Amino acid sequence: MMHRARHHVLHDPSIDVCSTIGDFRFRSLLAAEDWVALPYRVRRRFSERVADGRTVLYVGQVVECSLSRAGWLFAQAARLCGGPLPLFRETHVPAVVTVTEDKKTKGQIWTRMYARRNGFPQVIHSSKQFSGPTGLEEYVGRSVGMALTVHVEAHALTFRSAGYFVRIGNVRVPLPRWITPGALTVAHREIGDGRFQFSLDVVHPLFGPIIHQAAVFREATP
Repeated sequence: MMHRARHHVLHDPSIDVCSTIGDFRFRSLLAAEDWVALPYRVRRRFSERVADGRTVLYVGQVVECSLSRAGWLFAQAARLCGGPLPLFRETHVPAVVTVTEDKKTKGQIWTRMYARRNGFPQVIHSSKQFSGPTGLEEYVGRSVGMALTVHVEAHALTFRSAGYFVRIGNVRVPLPRWITPGALTVAHREIGDGRFQFSLDVVHPLFGPIIHQAAVFREATP
């Protein structure tokens, strides 16, 4: 009986899965009408708390990647704080994302691995923390972070940068605009058959669009 009930809940788009799985953190960053406007599978992914040592695994491939000359330079410079931006233009190579709970910050650890045809893959670690003036911050190496605002745009869950900073203890020191890559947008869009697209775009105030990457994933079954 319990198995049938759970099966019914997870496949009924009219039921808000957040109430059944128990993670309200992303939902709380959106207006109710925006949250329910998201596709069912997107709400489900961002409602599941990966606690008790669990890891969510997504597998797929990079389908688009472009770096302008300025984008390439910013990506190389960002290696000083963990290399969070795409370093290579390769496409149709494997990609893997893992999400785990961060007990220390009560946030999430996201690890992204992008393979290369030659050489070691690029591995990016970041920590999403539900804190700061916007309610969500993402940290990379050397305590460098950015505030994020959350939106629903064209049925996609969209994250936009709202300022970069370095955290020193409990103090956030804003980074000057000239040292940052520009406005960053990440979109999580359902594309059917259990697959979703993760896209990253960076637009510099002087150089315009400098980085674009898109990868298609599906959740790996145990």
